[in-house]
Amino acid sequence: MSVDDTTGPAPAGPFSPDDRAAVYRAIRLRRDVRSQFLPDPIAPELLMRLLQAAHDAPSVGLSQPWNFILLRDPAVRQRIHDAFERANTEAADKFPDRKALYSSLKLQGILQAPVNLCITCDRSRGGEHVLGRTHDRATDLYSTVCAVQNLWLAARAEGVGVGWVSIFRDDDLRSILRLPDHVVPVAYLCIGHVSELYEEPELQAKGWANRLPLQELVLEDSWDGPQASLSRNAAKTSA
Repeated sequence: MSVDDTTGPAPAGPFSPDDRAAVYRAIRLRRDVRSQFLPDPIAPELLMRLLQAAHDAPSVGLSQPWNFILLRDPAVRQRIHDAFERANTEAADKFPDRKALYSSLKLQGILQAPVNLCITCDRSRGGEHVLGRTHDRATDLYSTVCAVQNLWLAARAEGVGVGWVSIFRDDDLRSILRLPDHVVPVAYLCIGHVSELYEEPELQAKGWANRLPLQELVLEDSWDGPQASLSRNAAKTSA
């Protein structure tokens, strides 16, 4: 069976040990790529697989609120890069004690990566009332982020790097991409083959932050409850 064969009922049990390990490996080795992109083009069939993975994401009420805007025109990408540079200069001033380190975190993918992709959320899709969104309108945005993560994990499995550029003024991005008012730009991604990937998140490798221990983030029953005993629960699960 090919990875695109979705006919017939899906088995309910767990994946094989090798397949399961591959899923967790993709999750743990996913990286946000900033400047290691190669000029090699992305094959059309590979790009289609990545977009299909994004489109296979779950969405509230099966509303599928996403669109995928591919940015290939050098002139358009230059305008986006200029907008990023303006916002990035403003952002650097917000970290006066770490400005040198901030400035060293280069992000060159907008002009360097062979593919730029903006994933948007059409907040009108599905009509005024969408199943599952009646009491939390933001679930369409969460759904779109699921599509982003699907694409990112598929890209890692394919050996393709992805970088999320989030430093924009919203009005700049909207103007350049000519987005209507009801469409939200959720993720601007740089996509391409890469020369290397960090063994750990780049921001951790360069001393900006460290990953928090999971144990500190899992609570019992309420926000002010005690930390959950993960080892105890894991032992129960594996018994």
